[in-house]
Amino acid sequence: MNSKAYRVRAAHCDHRAASEEVYQTLRRITDPLERSWARLEKARKIVLKFNMMFQPEVAYFAGRRRELVDDAVCQAVLRLLRERTSAQLVATDTFAYDAEGKPTGQFRYYQPHLDEFGVEFVDSNRPPFATYEVPGGGRMFGRYTLSSCFADADEVVSIAKMKNHHFMGVTLCMKNLFGLTPAIPPLGRVRTYFHHAIRLSYVLPDLAMITNPCLNIIDALVGQWGMEWGGEGRIGDCLIAGDQITATDACAAHLMGHDPASDWPTPPFRRDRNHLLMAAQGGFGTVDLKEIDFESEKKGPLADFDSVEYDPPAVMATCRQTACEQGLFYRDRQRGMIDQYRGNFIYMQDGEVVWNGPDPSHIQSHRQFAGKKPGSALWLKYVDPEEREQERFAAYEECLALMRA
Repeated sequence: MNSKAYRVRAAHCDHRAASEEVYQTLRRITDPLERSWARLEKARKIVLKFNMMFQPEVAYFAGRRRELVDDAVCQAVLRLLRERTSAQLVATDTFAYDAEGKPTGQFRYYQPHLDEFGVEFVDSNRPPFATYEVPGGGRMFGRYTLSSCFADADEVVSIAKMKNHHFMGVTLCMKNLFGLTPAIPPLGRVRTYFHHAIRLSYVLPDLAMITNPCLNIIDALVGQWGMEWGGEGRIGDCLIAGDQITATDACAAHLMGHDPASDWPTPPFRRDRNHLLMAAQGGFGTVDLKEIDFESEKKGPLADFDSVEYDPPAVMATCRQTACEQGLFYRDRQRGMIDQYRGNFIYMQDGEVVWNGPDPSHIQSHRQFAGKKPGSALWLKYVDPEEREQERFAAYEECLALMRA
């Protein structure tokens, strides 16, 4: 009897396959995930996070969605769940509606699938929100503001696309969860708050621990090389499913040809630390394939995958170092910062506050805002006298120590 704590299955599925074959393949690789189904079949409410939103137009490659979960995979997941559970199904993502409440971007293509299977949709960028504590205290923050749809959810399912990511190296089921964070200040945080040097590789394990998806599915019928948006299509002919998010992504990274136990600056983790390794080091899953009950009909690499080198390594090293230094500078002078900037966001660079205000969302490009100091990080912070988000400044000390070593 296999006593390993995590189980992942990967199967061949031709990218030209009909929808029924996609469904049958997904059923075949999810049937062995007994721990997943035991939890799902007891659940009264299940929240689904599809990689379904962002760009306004559909990007296709070899007849499949290149950047987002394919229609056939979306339908197969919903069909499987409806066959195995009577739970309330709720799908969520951000930016599904415009200011007038009309569907935007990719959502208009997914909504018919959700309607077909009676799945409610919640835009995670809109209230009501709730505060969630990270089990074990958190790697980057102790608590996060997310949609209240998780407050009474029994289980979560993450359904992702196989892609490289120019910042995180890979974007799979764990990176998929980043779409849960609301981007409306001051209660929410603009994307650049979490999505810059140092923070994101710690934030993603935090989000994974809060939601703890019990079923994780990766659409690798086709994937994408280079970056998360606008990269190059790759044929993978594969579907992957697992009962723990870190372990599932580790196996998928392996099938992409990457070492899931590697870390910055080893490609594809060119810009920041490996969030999968960070999760495993925090005791949440594993990146050691020997610790996973992993069976695959496909051998890696499925195709040529890698992240683009967006910045020279020396520039990225300086950016990471200065981001850490700004975080610690703020920590050591927090009382004075609160006296001057309480209730506002601040951007810090080289020990100075270069901008402050109630809403930093108008600053779209860090590169332009950095001006003549492109290697000097801009560090964004909400100045809260109570420090309710409980930022873990020790993360910056840890990263500096690793860089010096």
